Amino acid sequence: MLDRIADRVLGLPRAEGPAPEVTKDLRVPMPDGVVLLADRYAPPVTGPAPVVLIRTPYGKGTALGKLFATIFSRHGLQTVVQSTRGTFGSGGEFRPFHTEREDGLATAEWLRAQPWCDGRLAMAGASYLGHTQWAVGPYLDPPLEAMCLAVTASEFVSAFYPGGVLAADNMVSWSAQIGRQELPLAQFPNPVQTRRNRRAMAGLPIAGADVAAIGKPVRFLQDVTAHAEPGDDYWAMSDHRAVVSTLDTPVSMVTGWYDLFITAQLRDFRALADAGKSPRITIGPWSHGEPASIRTLLQDQIGFLAAHLDGDRTQLRRSPVRLFLQGANTWLDFDQWPPESTATDAHLRPLGRLGDAVDRDTPPDTFTYDPADPTPAVGGPLLTGKAKQRDNTAVEARPDVLVFTGEPLEHDLDVLGDVGATVHVRTDLGHADVYVRLCDVDRDGVSRNVTDGILRLRPGAPEAGADGVVTAEVALDPTGYRFRRGHRLRVQVAGGAFPRFARNHGTGEPVAAAVDGKPCRFEIFHDAAHPSKITLPVFTG
Repeated sequence: MLDRIADRVLGLPRAEGPAPEVTKDLRVPMPDGVVLLADRYAPPVTGPAPVVLIRTPYGKGTALGKLFATIFSRHGLQTVVQSTRGTFGSGGEFRPFHTEREDGLATAEWLRAQPWCDGRLAMAGASYLGHTQWAVGPYLDPPLEAMCLAVTASEFVSAFYPGGVLAADNMVSWSAQIGRQELPLAQFPNPVQTRRNRRAMAGLPIAGADVAAIGKPVRFLQDVTAHAEPGDDYWAMSDHRAVVSTLDTPVSMVTGWYDLFITAQLRDFRALADAGKSPRITIGPWSHGEPASIRTLLQDQIGFLAAHLDGDRTQLRRSPVRLFLQGANTWLDFDQWPPESTATDAHLRPLGRLGDAVDRDTPPDTFTYDPADPTPAVGGPLLTGKAKQRDNTAVEARPDVLVFTGEPLEHDLDVLGDVGATVHVRTDLGHADVYVRLCDVDRDGVSRNVTDGILRLRPGAPEAGADGVVTAEVALDPTGYRFRRGHRLRVQVAGGAFPRFARNHGTGEPVAAAVDGKPCRFEIFHDAAHPSKITLPVFTG
């Protein structure tokens, strides 16, 4: 009865037949002698069958691992869930992203040698579990039958350091999670620990946030803070972008507009599509790991796996791209990403205006960013805390945030695709960050964030002109959003968004050890010679 209720809640077809047989703690040897543990969930079938492999650092026997394995296997998919190296009984040390290729390929070889496997393998999972797929899929011969990639990407480094800035909130949050995940009750919400994490993010130096948060070092946070400077190729082992287009495996993806990997995942989708690989993707109104996304994720992965392992294509949709248009509260289907749109510029103007025109001779707007009182972050693509859309009223009232607002819209405006901003800026220190956010101001004057981006500037940037003005090209996350008639577009420009992004100390010191800081004065130009603007992909259908 519970299984039938679960299928109904998740929108899955009713699974029939006896419960799967579970074999725990299969010992899978690695080439270096380390043994990884896995559990096998076998539907009641006779003879060898294909295997869905899920490789997770969060524990094969935890609630989420059991949920996916049980549901997959009840729907006829033989599933093996493996704890990655150094986690939940598997041998070795957990160094995130370091050995997933070697361990994944060895696991695939071992599975194909088992009498209950017919040689066909697929992989599934979300977030880090998706990364373990990218570490295997492009390199396995014969290839996987299918890959189900949710809220993930072929490389994570751009999410570690978006725009060249350490993503402090997400990195400290995840480090604290993996550093204490095997403690009793660690899987349950803990407000006390959440407050400790928040205090740790605000402390200096940032490299000490792990000890401040959980009382012990976490190797990942040490790695991610120590290798945040330009030109450091430390994470090369985790970057699989170069082989995305060579992948010969059918791919299905799920992501959300407020997911921290959305830009990288859509880049992977386009690389596969441009190479003629026919991927498909679903983009919903979710943040990373949001419970509301689990229903869609499971529907997508079970239907895709059933099609490619069992030949049951009844649950497959036809369109390659399905996305949720925020503000319109509707789903749309397209043949490509991004859909065809018209690049439309909205210019920053004097007196806090935003519009089509460019003013000829106007003085720059100024503000001062102080790392001792960093501009706070509000909402956005966060792993923990108050993510997604939030009221920006308080942050927009600060003197270190410039606000440019358009006139009320005469008609609905659909923005669908990649968003970018060009900001002409001069700073007195050279070491500075340019943060740009697009907001939707409703009829009551409440401003809510839609998408944003950040870019780290350094002295001597090639984008700087003879007058010291730097042309900062800031990539904002892609979005799908309807600005309603009567609403107004708003653009914020600031020197940071803390603690989502590590503060810029203005000194050029490596982020891991920086403690002292200097206030930095910004000049934001918007005259004819320096037309600062945001460029929107306007969709007209």
